[in-house]
Amino acid sequence: MTRIYEELFIVKPDASDEEVDAFVETLRTQLTTAGATVDKIDKWGKRRLAYRVDKYREGTYVLFQFTSEPTGVKELERRLRVSDIVLKFLTVRIDETLKRLEKRKKDRDKRAAKRAANAPAVPVPAQPSLAQQMTEAPAMPAGPMPGLPKEG
Repeated sequence: MTRIYEELFIVKPDASDEEVDAFVETLRTQLTTAGATVDKIDKWGKRRLAYRVDKYREGTYVLFQFTSEPTGVKELERRLRVSDIVLKFLTVRIDETLKRLEKRKKDRDKRAAKRAANAPAVPVPAQPSLAQQMTEAPAMPAGPMPGLPKEG
């Protein structure tokens, strides 16, 4: 059964860009020969690590998103584990999360449609135009204002 995975790994900062590109390409070819499809490869560049790993304070981050069988993931993890330039890696299965988010969106849309169908049709009172408001405004009293002293 094919599933969607994300693989994030950190490469040593002293590895050259060409070396990192070659390593990423070998991983991609290994995945495709195992029957996987690589959906996305993101190179995040050098970033500071949260804590020291093998005397390194920073590393080059690379993210893979791919669809594969579990055996293909096992082989990918094995290669990452034995590689000298990889400091750390993390594999996450994201198809369950995507499925859950899609289900939640469907439920939300269904509730919104239900609410719209059950809502009573209440007429919204029309706002009078500015001209109507001016003509309907109460007239000012002609005499003196109450509470003010009389002139004269």
